[in-house]
Amino acid sequence: MKILVVDDEEDVRTLFEQRFRREIRAGEFDFAFSGSGEDAIAYLQDQDLEAILILSDINMPGMSGIELLRQIRSKSPMAPPTIMMITAYGDSQTLKQAMDLGANDFLTKPLDFIELKQKLKSSI
Repeated sequence: MKILVVDDEEDVRTLFEQRFRREIRAGEFDFAFSGSGEDAIAYLQDQDLEAILILSDINMPGMSGIELLRQIRSKSPMAPPTIMMITAYGDSQTLKQAMDLGANDFLTKPLDFIELKQKLKSSI
């Protein structure tokens, strides 16, 4: 499964590559990384959306994860892609907004990678 991780924090790539080392080696997950919503939109234009699950941070400079979600769903109103929003702030207003815009799930930081692996494997 192709997974696009969208987050402006530089250490996210290393963290995901360490936590999903076995799954990456087994070919179970294939991660791509974008540092902004704008980069994610450019990446998605070259991809088959049906093959992608997106994990997007909400709070990023420039295009927020909410705006990224809005743009993706305007082009693909029904899943796929599966979109999981990630934030350090678990407020109910942000959760409602993300779900109203078509997010499939909502995760809070720090990520529980055991739970995330289970959710990703159930999405296959």
